[in-house]
Formats: sequence, C-alpha cells, structure tokens
Amino acid sequence: MLGYLVRRILLIIPTLILTSILIFFLVQLPPGDFLTYKIMELRESGDASAIAEVAALREIYGLDKPFLVQYFRWLTGFLNGNFGYSFEWEKPVAEVIGNRLTLTMLISISTIIFTWITALPIGIYSATHQYSPGDYVFTFLGFVGMATPGFLLALLLLFLSFSTLGQSVGGLFSPEFISAAWFSSDYPYFNWAKLWDFLKHLWIPVVVIGVAGTAGMIRVMRGNLLDELRKQYVTTARSKGLSERRLLVKYPVRMALNPFVSGIGGLFPALISGSTIVSVVLALPTTGPMLLNALMSQDMYLAGTFLMFLSILTVFGYLISDILLAWLDPRIRYE
Repeated sequence: MLGYLVRRILLIIPTLILTSILIFFLVQLPPGDFLTYKIMELRESGDASAIAEVAALREIYGLDKPFLVQYFRWLTGFLNGNFGYSFEWEKPVAEVIGNRLTLTMLISISTIIFTWITALPIGIYSATHQYSPGDYVFTFLGFVGMATPGFLLALLLLFLSFSTLGQSVGGLFSPEFISAAWFSSDYPYFNWAKLWDFLKHLWIPVVVIGVAGTAGMIRVMRGNLLDELRKQYVTTARSKGLSERRLLVKYPVRMALNPFVSGIGGLFPALISGSTIVSVVLALPTTGPMLLNALMSQDMYLAGTFLMFLSILTVFGYLISDILLAWLDPRIRYE
C-alpha cells in the first residue's frame, strides 16, 4: 500500500503539469482576448488615453509574447501564489476569488453533509424494509427529487417566498450585511452578527442544491445494500447468531458505502464550481457564475486559475478516495 501511495503522489506532478498546459491552451483557444475586445470598444468611443493604458497592460502581462512564454509566466506565478490579474474586475485574481471561494466551499461542504446525513439513513431504511409503505414513499420522493432540476426548485421557492411572505430568499446575506466586513479592529473583532445572518440564509441553497444529490444517493444506497444483504456471508453471519443490527453495520452497510467513497473525487471540484445555474437564480455570490462569466469574457487568468484549482482538487480528491476505499473495504488491495 505504501508503494502504491508513493507512485500515486509522484504521478500527480506530471499529471498537473500536463493539465495546466491543456487548460492554458483551451483558455487561449478562442480568437483574441479580453484586452483585444476592450481596445475595440475604446476605439469606437475614441478614448485614446484608455487605449494606451490597455495596451500597456498587454505588455505588462506578456499577452504579446509567444504561447510558451505566457504559459511559463502564468505557471511560475501560480506556484508563487500570484494568480495573475483579472482584466474584467481590474483586480488581482487572488482578491477577486478570495471571498467567493470561501462562501462556495462553505455552501458545498454543508450540502455534502446534508446529503450524506439525509441519504444514508433513508437508504438503509428502504433496503431493510423493502416494499414497505415507507419504502414506497421514499422511492416516490426519490424519483421526484431526481427528476426536479435544481433551478426549477429555486424558482419555485422564490415564487412561494414572494407570494406568501412578501420577501426574497435569494442571496446569502441580508441587505445590511452584504458590505459589512468579517473582521474589524473594534471589539468584537469578528462579525458574529454577519455569521449568524449567513447561517440563517445558508439552509436555502443547501436544500435546493442537495435535493437531487440526496435523491440519487438514496437510490444508490438502497440498491447496493439490497445486493449485499442477499450475499452468502450475510446468511452465514446470521446462522452464527450475530444480531441483525451488528451484522448490518459491520458488514453490508460498510460494503455498500463503496460508491459513496469512490465519488469523493468528484465532490472535491464541486467545492469550487458549485451549482452555477442555481447560484444565478438565487443570486448567490459563489464562484460558479464568476467562472462562467470569466470563460465568456475570455478573462484568461481568472478562468485559468479556477480551472487549475478544479484540476488540483480532482486529482487529490481521487487520491483520498482510493485511500479511504482501501481502509473501508479489506477486499481492495492495490498491490
């Protein structure tokens, strides 16, 4: 197992290098760039001084240099924590993504916890009470949840909020806390009121984003556990007098968790990308809409940084997933 881990960790380096080359190539693949279109707009308006400033930015950030020169400049800056400059936001990329990245990770981690806490017990109940009234109810709700798009649920929630309560449930903060700072020099140094306001708004995107994932996980858990309960080792354990609860937790449930653990690698990049359409509908200040806008406006450093973070999280996510699978299921031996 140790040799496998060393090989996997060493393989991460060339994988990320090749991925970074592909990302930088794809970001630059469309003709022109953000500054090209900016100069065209300024020429139409006749602003000569602004055209000179934009042209100076092109020279400063090496956009007039060959592809390899631009790539190595971006890569070395990325490794040093300098992610480049967002031309659309007119700020360093680190300043643009900092707050949004934190909020996105909080929403995504909360959604994952909500999904697991809800789906696992319901899936276990449905499998151990197959064809019972409760199983039929959860099965029906699961199919409805899987068939309902997140953005449609968000729109329905917005409509019900306006029609019944007369207020919007969009956003993550109340109007008075949107511009408030998290930290200050006055006591209390941390803005606990803003945190509490954030937690009051957090459940809405968590439920909307997590409904489809919860419904899918219920079906997966139910099917896997039913498959495990029909295997010979379960019959043997029962014949030896092992209690039903202990048998269920020690063997079948543990084996049925394999798909959940193997899917961790796909959950990690979701911490950044999030649910873009739902974020747009609910006006959430997350990274999903920002990544979409960066790709559409060809803001190369902002888009490239987002995509590189997604790649890093994907690679390390699947590494963690493989390690947890080996610990969870003794039948898996990577040697």
